[in-house]
Amino acid sequence: MAHGHKSDEKIVYVGDSRIRKRTNKNSVPPDYTAFPGKSEVFIPNFLLKEWLVGCVVLVGFLVLTIAEAPPLGYPADPTNTAFIPMPDWYFLFLYQYLKYPYASGDYVVLGAVLVPGIAFGALLLAPFLDTGKERRFYRRPVASALMILSLFSLVYLTKVSWDHYQHELEITGTVPEHIEREEKAREAAEKGESYSAVKKEETVALVDADDPAMEIAKANCIACHAADLNGNSKMKVPSLHGIGDVLSKEELVNTVTNGNGNMPSFKDKLTAEEIDQITSWLAKQKKAQ
Repeated sequence: MAHGHKSDEKIVYVGDSRIRKRTNKNSVPPDYTAFPGKSEVFIPNFLLKEWLVGCVVLVGFLVLTIAEAPPLGYPADPTNTAFIPMPDWYFLFLYQYLKYPYASGDYVVLGAVLVPGIAFGALLLAPFLDTGKERRFYRRPVASALMILSLFSLVYLTKVSWDHYQHELEITGTVPEHIEREEKAREAAEKGESYSAVKKEETVALVDADDPAMEIAKANCIACHAADLNGNSKMKVPSLHGIGDVLSKEELVNTVTNGNGNMPSFKDKLTAEEIDQITSWLAKQKKAQ
């Protein structure tokens, strides 16, 4: 309304609550950047986006697992002393960390439970501990420094662990089981043959297994020849099953007394009577005719 009767007087309109603004339900809502300090609602808008991204990542991960076969070794063999155990790559940093003296031995609880528990616990509680609104990393020196230090530690420990593993393979001349198995499977495929990782070997029964010499063998031979006396092919330790077909009584006496190659000498550990007893028993270990 106009105040007075002057034509050049400024007219001020007052909002009338009786007039409602018309809204179109099909109109696109304004972008959230139009509201300073505000953001989209967590449920369902933000959460739906997170679910969609998670589904895409999961599908990509499943495609990779299907396309690339896992590197499998041979079936577990507790008598294989040449096997070098290694965890999966994402635990190499922790595997290397537990090798250090301040994280093992008397401090194994500190290294295996306390320190990893604090690290992973801090990661879970980070959103609740760091509630600042600043998102530029150079404006958050403490959080940024901890993140960079953690990433550097993970990369460094992983590399050191892997390099040490490769060094052990070189000095022992060991070929990793999954590589050896893959090579043998490829060679068998080239020849048109089938390949099985389960080694089927002819089992030769022990002759006179209740002989007292068996106790001497258990006390002195199982460390190398395994508890079942079948030996260890990877360490080039022969089986004692059927050893009588390979060595004569005189050769067995000489081997046990003086040693041979990987075979240690037992002349200082066993008496002459015990050597004669066990070699006589070993000479009887022959395949059934």
